[in-house]
Amino acid sequence: METLQNTDLKRIIDQSLNKAISYQAYRDLVEELVETKLNTGNDITEALVNYTMLNDRRMKRWDKTVKVSEVVKQEISNLKISQTWLVITESWCGDAAHVMPVMNKVAELNSGIDFKVVLRDENDDLMNRFLTNGGKSIPKLIIIDNDSNEVLDSYGPRPSTATKLVTDYKAKHGSLTPEFKEDLQRWYNKDKGQTAIKDLINILKTS
Repeated sequence: METLQNTDLKRIIDQSLNKAISYQAYRDLVEELVETKLNTGNDITEALVNYTMLNDRRMKRWDKTVKVSEVVKQEISNLKISQTWLVITESWCGDAAHVMPVMNKVAELNSGIDFKVVLRDENDDLMNRFLTNGGKSIPKLIIIDNDSNEVLDSYGPRPSTATKLVTDYKAKHGSLTPEFKEDLQRWYNKDKGQTAIKDLINILKTS
């Protein structure tokens, strides 16, 4: 018998899915925002507009350059699954610009994965069900079984190695400095999406 909590979560997810867009539609949206000097979210600021512009360039680069090995391609394409991957994001989020193209690349390898995107500030009820250490960290990927409508897992906001780097730095220094954030960007550029690919494969194998 379903609990009221599960029923409520399914209702919230259904509401968000009704507003969800494809990855390509999201990419088109971000390009349009760059042209009009705007950003998604409740607050429009010069800084967030500039982050959106930077993230558009990042996503363009990763869309073209993320590589998945032939072994991994075979592994993912052979999985018998029917899932919806619903990612919560905003245009200004730096981590999302690095991770979402990888998520999309993996999702494209299996016809049983439907990759959808929603905006955080437009889906507050959903975001509040998938907090990270009490915070509304994005991107957050929610993996839903299409047959049962059950949430199988969630992932994000960062790949596992980056998460450890952030956690260790916060434990030692209390908060993230601009210098650390630059180091994190260098890590993303060096990793080239490979940690996220491994993380997602592990989730697919166990979901």
